[in-house]
Amino acid sequence: MSRNARDGEPETRTAAPAASRKSKETRARILQAALGVFRERGFEAATMREVAAAAGMAVGAAYYYFPAKDAIVLAFYEEAQHTMQPALEEVLARKAPLEETLRGIIRVKLQTFAENRQLMSALASHVNPRAPVSPFSPDTAAIRERDQAFFEQAVAQAKVKLPKNIAPYLPRLLWLYQMGILLFWVFDESPEQHRTTALLDGTLKMLTITLRLAALPLLRPLHRIAGDLLEVVYGK
Repeated sequence: MSRNARDGEPETRTAAPAASRKSKETRARILQAALGVFRERGFEAATMREVAAAAGMAVGAAYYYFPAKDAIVLAFYEEAQHTMQPALEEVLARKAPLEETLRGIIRVKLQTFAENRQLMSALASHVNPRAPVSPFSPDTAAIRERDQAFFEQAVAQAKVKLPKNIAPYLPRLLWLYQMGILLFWVFDESPEQHRTTALLDGTLKMLTITLRLAALPLLRPLHRIAGDLLEVVYGK
């Protein structure tokens, strides 16, 4: 037996990555099983016992990786964001006009969440920031901030000109606009959600026109009011 083998170093070096890989695979298996159960049974009705059964493991093992259904949803958000990132980066890399860039960003979200639209509909009732799975909660803050960063880049590339007391809030406002579109989409029962497409196209035109008009000197009296209101909503 070699010195390293006697010291246990090879076993430690090879066992740790293998254990970590197995842990990730098990976690991913539970997540995919849970999404299937949520789609079939609904988020509220589904239980961790059903999730464990679908994943082919003991319920205690499922709780080891996810202490509650909320933790599964947060993992779902994280996974979705990771999946979307290359497509979002591709949209931004085109350096297209702001309207086209925003349309591209939101369409990537709609395409990514399409398979789990029913789950998104169930989660829409958890918008209270006190709910861990709410997109406005402290638990989702890191996900929210990473998502807002894409809007920050879109605004920077478009060189949007706004008063200094309003400009810092624009990426967050665009993120909120996106959330409104997504909320409409999850409840849109029109064929292939064509009403959402019409809403997105129409409101994007209005939005980009409004941003161009906002820089006009004629609207300066409104800038202070708008800035003050944004401070009330977001705080300094």
